[in-house]
Amino acid sequence: MEAANRLRGSDLNAALTKALAGIRTDHLDSGPASTIAFHRGNVVVAVMHNALTKTEKALVQNGGRRDISEFRRLSRWAMEPDLRAAVERLTGRTVVAFLGADQLEPDVEAEIFILDAPL
Repeated sequence: MEAANRLRGSDLNAALTKALAGIRTDHLDSGPASTIAFHRGNVVVAVMHNALTKTEKALVQNGGRRDISEFRRLSRWAMEPDLRAAVERLTGRTVVAFLGADQLEPDVEAEIFILDAPL
């Protein structure tokens, strides 16, 4: 997308939300119940609620919390190139750092992208 045609403000937030949730759904065959993405300065944050897959829910019920944390870490690693590419395409900036975290109760995931310059 050319600089003159770049999305800004709430349009950029909506595009980031759709892209990042879509990538997660494509990789895991399951999407979060809700996602919100927003940006400020050189930071993009995506927060996903109720993102546990059916398999992960079964693991929670059977005491596999540590397994889920490891699975989510590996999943994030596998999705990282696609997530970075989407953020870079939509913002026109380079992602210089990518961080992710998750919590099982409540079921929340966060993806944080640090850009090379403010938007």
